[in-house]
Formats: sequence, C-alpha cells, structure tokens
Amino acid sequence: MKDKVTNMVKNHLFQPMTFIVAILFIKLYAFQIVVFDNQSVLHNLLIEFPLWALLLLVQMFIFKKHTWSAVWVYHFSLSVLFIVVIYYTRYFSTVPSYYDVKQIYQSNSVGGTVALLGSPFDYLFFLDVVLILPLIWFFSKSKKILRAPIIRTWVVAFTCIGLIMTLAAFRHPLIDVSYFAKQHGYIQSQFVQLFERSFGTAFASSDFSSDQELAKLKGNAYVPNQEQPTYGVAKDRHVFIIQVESLQEFVINSRVNGTEITPNMNAMLKESAYFNHVYQQIGAGNTSDAEWLMHTSLYPEGMDPTVNIIDGSDFPSLVRTLKKNGYGTSTYHADDITYWSRDKLYPALGFDYVFTSNEIPNEKEIGFGPADEVLFDFVSEQLPKQLENHRRVYSNIITLTSHTPFEMPEEFEYLNLPEEYKDTYVGNYLQSVRYTDEQIGKFIESLKQLGIYEESILLIYGDHSGIHGAPVTDQDQLLLKKLLGHTYNLHDRFVVPVLFTAPGIFTGETYSHLGGQIDLMPTLLNLLGIEHDAQMIGHNLFYYTSNLLGMRYYMPGGSFISNNTLYTAPSAKLPASLYDRKTMKKTKNTNRLEENVNNTIKLMEYSDFLRKAQLEK
Repeated sequence: MKDKVTNMVKNHLFQPMTFIVAILFIKLYAFQIVVFDNQSVLHNLLIEFPLWALLLLVQMFIFKKHTWSAVWVYHFSLSVLFIVVIYYTRYFSTVPSYYDVKQIYQSNSVGGTVALLGSPFDYLFFLDVVLILPLIWFFSKSKKILRAPIIRTWVVAFTCIGLIMTLAAFRHPLIDVSYFAKQHGYIQSQFVQLFERSFGTAFASSDFSSDQELAKLKGNAYVPNQEQPTYGVAKDRHVFIIQVESLQEFVINSRVNGTEITPNMNAMLKESAYFNHVYQQIGAGNTSDAEWLMHTSLYPEGMDPTVNIIDGSDFPSLVRTLKKNGYGTSTYHADDITYWSRDKLYPALGFDYVFTSNEIPNEKEIGFGPADEVLFDFVSEQLPKQLENHRRVYSNIITLTSHTPFEMPEEFEYLNLPEEYKDTYVGNYLQSVRYTDEQIGKFIESLKQLGIYEESILLIYGDHSGIHGAPVTDQDQLLLKKLLGHTYNLHDRFVVPVLFTAPGIFTGETYSHLGGQIDLMPTLLNLLGIEHDAQMIGHNLFYYTSNLLGMRYYMPGGSFISNNTLYTAPSAKLPASLYDRKTMKKTKNTNRLEENVNNTIKLMEYSDFLRKAQLEK
C-alpha cells in the first residue's frame, strides 16, 4: 500500500506537467496581487486559475508534436499580456478590456510615457520563460509531458470549476470592468464584455424619454430653451471651438515664480463667461470621446472608444444642426485621420471640410505631430477661403502639442520655472500648456486681423486631464501641492476649464456650479438661439444650477458627481469613497447616495439607448 501511494505521488507531483501548472498558478497569483491587490490564494485557485490552466491544456493538445514549444509560447504570451495590463492600469487607473489590448496599435498616444510606468520587478513575469521552463525541460526531457490519466483529471476539474465560475459571473451586471474583473476573474470579465458587445446588451434603456424627466433626474425643473434668458444672445455669430489637449482647470489664473501659466487665456476671461467646475466625462476614446461629447451631448461608450462603434453613417450632431442654419463647417486635427477612427467620426458628424495630417504641414514637429502654431496658422489660412463661400463659419480645432509626456524643445519653453520643476512631469506639463496658450493668443489676433473676432463666439475647453497615473512621482505631488495650496485630488484631476468668449456679450463672469462636457453643446446652441433636432442628455449651463454627472472608464461604474458630493464606487484596488465636493474631504453623509447612483445609471442607460437608436436608423 505504501509503495502504491509513493508511486502515485511520484506519478502526479513529480511530473513536468505538475511543475508547469504550478508555475502558471504562481504567475497568476502575482498578477492578482499587482493589478488587484488581491492576496487570496483561494480566490485565485477557484476563480482566476482554472480557465487559464484549461487554455494551456487545450493548446498543448492542439500542438501535441510541439508540446514544449506550445508551453513556452503560452507562458511568454501571458507575460506580455500581463505587462500590457499592468502598464495600462498604472497610466489610466483602470483595468483594460480585451478591446483595449486589441487597440494597442494606438499606443503612440502615450508611447513617450511608457518608460515612466515600469519597474524592474515587472520583468519577473518573464522569469519562467527564460529560466524556469528551460530548466524543467532540461531535467525532464526524457519524460513524457502529457500523461493521459493526469491530463483527463485536470481537464475535467478545470472545465467544471471554470464553467461554474463563468456562469456565476454572467449572473452579475457588468457596471465596471475593473471591479468585475477583481470579483469574478479577469478572463471571465472579458467573456462577459465580449457577450455584451456582440449581442448589444449594454443595459440601454428607454424607460423615459422626455426632457422634463431628464431635468428631474438632475434635480431641476425643466424650462424650454426659448424661455431661458441666454437664448439667442450670440445669434448669427461665427463659431470657433478649441479643444485643448490635456488642459486642466487649475492652470487658469495660476502663477509659478510670479509668472502666469496661461496669460493669453487669462486675458480672454475679460470677454468671457468662465465655468470652473466642469468635469471631463470621456471614456476609453480619450480625445475622440471629448469630440463625441461636444458634438452629440451623449455619453461615450465607456469601455470601448465610441468611434469604434460607428460606421460613418449620418448621426445627429452639432455640426449638422449648424449646417442647417447656414454655417460652413470644418474640423482641424494635425494627426492621422485613421487615428481613433476619425475617418468614420467626421463623416458621421457631417463636416464640410476635414483637415488632418494629410493637409496640415508636418513642420516643427513636437511629440507625435506638427506644433500647435502650425495648426493655428493653417486654420488662419483657410478661413478667408471659407468666408468667401459661407456667410457664417464653424471651426472645430483640436490641439496636439500639450500631449503626454509634455517634453518641449528648449526654444519653446516659455516659462522660467524654478530649478525644482526642471525635468519633472509637472514642469514639462506646465511648459507644454504655456506653449499652447501662446498659440491660442496668436490665433485670437489673427481673428481680429480678419475682422471677425467681434462677431464670433469661441468655446475653449480641455479634453481631459494630463497629470495622472504612474508618471506622477512623489516629487510631482509635492510640486502640485505647492502650486495648488493643497494635496492634488480627483477634483483637480477631472475638472477642465471652459471659456465662452464673446466680445460685447460677456464681461468676465465666473460660474462655479456643476457642469460636465456633455453640457457644452446645449449651452452653445442656447447662446446661438438654435434648436437641435435630436434629444440631448446635457443642459444649458447658464440656466440650470443643479446637475448629476456620470463618468465611465476613469471612475468605477456606479460613481457619480452631484452638486454636493463626488462618489467613487468600489474599484479593482480601492473601496467605495464619498467626498464633499467643495472640500474633497471624505464624508459620511450618505443622504441620497443610492438615489444618485440609480439616477446616474439611468441617465447613462438612456444615453446609450439614444445612441443605439440613431445608429440603427
């Protein structure tokens, strides 16, 4: 009997396959700790491990004649995937989906920051493929790696456990990918997301449809546009929208070493209405999602870039509405038009003229495109031609230079920063923002020279935060605290400046009530006195003082921003948190918490319904 037990232990425990599977378990366990801070061995054994192990066994069976090669390729591929997920999570603070990983070719947008995200310890994920697996092969190359009785037992066990855990995962709503992946397994979260994407079960809802009900969810009483005091005050003006890359609100009217960071935008405030509590609401599409929000007043898809779910078919938009009212419309972005599928986005929105890297000269390159001065010079050259053909023009201008990693050539560093800012992420950021501000100032002068500044309205806003994630070091945090007068927080990160500049209309008013990027289009149309054909989720920021905002991707699903509070739902690494929005200190005041969560989800679900209904027409 003792000999039988001994032989069984030898046959099972001291086989190459046992060591290979054990290494896989350790690797997955390390991944769980790094990405999710999850140290539960049982969770990894029952939830994360079985499906990955089953995939390994299936691959080994498929490539029976090259079993060791299959093992090595599988472990190597897993190492690459884990590094990608870890880096992505460190930068974006959210766990990527299968679609994000598939879109890795778009990584030139953050390519310069990759070196800032890594740690030498990350590459221990490759230790098995370069050392341990070769050693196992060397010491056991005379042994058969696939032993039928053992494999059958493991396949049955892994299949049963994996199937049970996957079915259990499907019973839970996927509101936030990161939290779902932590609770139910990373691979299970991808299966659930793939199912929802393929079969359109993204919780879209049409339970309500009136503007009155939308206003009520945000805490407002609905008033028709025509009855609001700002309706039509900028009627029949040229429209210029400048979406500034990575522009955050805290730089406006701020100084470093006694020098203004944004002197030109600060000067514009005298002829502007300034909103200093408008939050970014982009999803995985980042800059392209900001364009979507600006031109549709609908929430972005969130987990996928919104541009990837449209096919170029006509979509109700700010552009089409302005065209119906006599505007010639153009968009300018000095990047490849296929980047983030703008070759589909711009036709869907309906621009008359599209200018990208094909037309804008690739001169004075900074980062991964022409410098902003080249962009604005090109716009100024095009305007006289368009004014000959159109009584009124709309220009949508997307800047590029102030993009991570914010490294500026010395001749374009206009700020005289203290030594402590040199070669820091924050210092580089401030220099890039200062450069773009200079080009905006020159563009304003060109509008004046053309004689159209006084009869124009300009909307300038930031697309999303620039300072976030692993590139922000402890030194950067100290610099931010010195600059802001307090510790850098979520409000500082997510709030973008919004300037409505209209000479003769605004005289330097500042509005501090809550807004989101989803509100920019309805606010602009109200000022122009133009009605939109389709329903919008946002509202006129000048009139409504209560708001309720959702944010996908950069905040966990179920999070919200209200007049008084900012709530972050539980995520992959952090528990739920509720902040007083004015002080950004944690609060225990849970009044209306559940109601606000539910209402925010309703707003986003109805937005999804509107988007899908239009796309299916």
